[in-house]
Parts: sequence; structure tokens; C-alpha cells
Amino acid sequence: MLLCGCKGINISRYEQILKQINDNFCTFLGFMCKEFSHFMKKIAIFASGEGTNAENIIRFFQKRKTAEIVMVVTNKQHAGVCKRTRELGIETTYAPASDFRNGQVLQMLQKNHVDYIILAGFLLMVPEDILNHFPNRIINIHPALLPKHGGKGMYGEKVHEDVIAHGEKESGITIHYINMEYDKGETIFQAKCPVLPEDTPDTLAMRVHELEYTYFPVVIEEVILSEK
Repeated sequence: MLLCGCKGINISRYEQILKQINDNFCTFLGFMCKEFSHFMKKIAIFASGEGTNAENIIRFFQKRKTAEIVMVVTNKQHAGVCKRTRELGIETTYAPASDFRNGQVLQMLQKNHVDYIILAGFLLMVPEDILNHFPNRIINIHPALLPKHGGKGMYGEKVHEDVIAHGEKESGITIHYINMEYDKGETIFQAKCPVLPEDTPDTLAMRVHELEYTYFPVVIEEVILSEK
């Protein structure tokens, strides 16, 4: 049997060749996808609260090829972040403070081959062993313009109350690396917003949250891409 006027080419043989090409291509494509995944950086998110920033970061990287969220850890068993991440197909691991202190969390990070840790509303001090294992690879966001309005106990609404009480004309966000002192790590990025005369902590918080959602995932990606 000949193929459509192409003298001397057997159809069954032609189909075998096409199938072999297709099989080889699929194998190659699968191999390349697997190899490419090795280049994607692996991120762990630590969160203690509702998880709005965690959700925003996960959604951002689900559409990208620069990094993937491989685990989310919370020190609050019933934190809102658990429900948010579950709906996105990622289970949040509950780890009490003792698990951070005794090295169990570090073991989980190593087991999952984590490259970066993102603090998204995480209220525990990160222990020294994790800090030492991830130098300049743990990134936090603070809802004010550091070095002002930072330090132990300064988080959430307390920060916005402090900004207003001090009569500041502007506030914003600070994205920074962390060290063994609260809010003292090297600044990576800041964005500003006005503080209006009629502002309450809630209205100011809404303006600051907009900055968080806009910039935090983008800055994380820029840090990853800038890695040499």
C-alpha cells in the first residue's frame, strides 16, 4: 500500500515513524519540564493570622515559573491562613513555638528543599538555627516605614495607631531581610502612602494593605531573580 502518491512509502511504516517521533517528543517534553522544575526556587511561608498576604503570594506564584510555594507553616492552630491555603490546594502545617525551638521546623524546611522563607504576618521570633541556615533568604514585610514604628510588639493595628499618634504625614511598607532583632534587618524595598488627617487605624490599614498586595510578591520575585 502506498501513501497518497508518495511512491515507495508504506503507510504503516510511516505511521510507526510518526508515533516514534511523537513518543520521543513527549518523553523529551516531560524531561524538560522535570528539569525546569529543578530551577524553580522553593518557598515556605510562615504566617500567624488571616493569611491574606500568604494567599496573595500563593496566587501570584501559581501563575509564574520563577518559584513555587512548597509549604505553609503557622504557629496558630486555628489561624485563618489554614482555610485560605487549603482552598488553594496547599495544606498549612501547624507547628507550635516548641517545634521552632527544638529544630523540627528546620528539619521540615530541609526535607522540602526550601530556598526562601517568607514571613507573612508571622508573630514569632525566628530561631537562630533557621536564621543561620537561610542567611539573607528570610524576607519579612512590616506595615510602616522602618526604622520608625518597629520593634517587639509592633504589628498590625498597633503599628497604625502608633503612626497616627505620632502625627506622621506618610506611612507605607518595608520589605526587609530579618536578623536576631525585631525589624532591624536590611531593607530591600519601601513604598509610601499618605496619612490623612481623618485617618483611623482601620482606614490607614486599608491603604497600607493595598501596598502589601501590590508589591510584596513582585519584590520577592525580584530578589529571587537577582540571585547570582
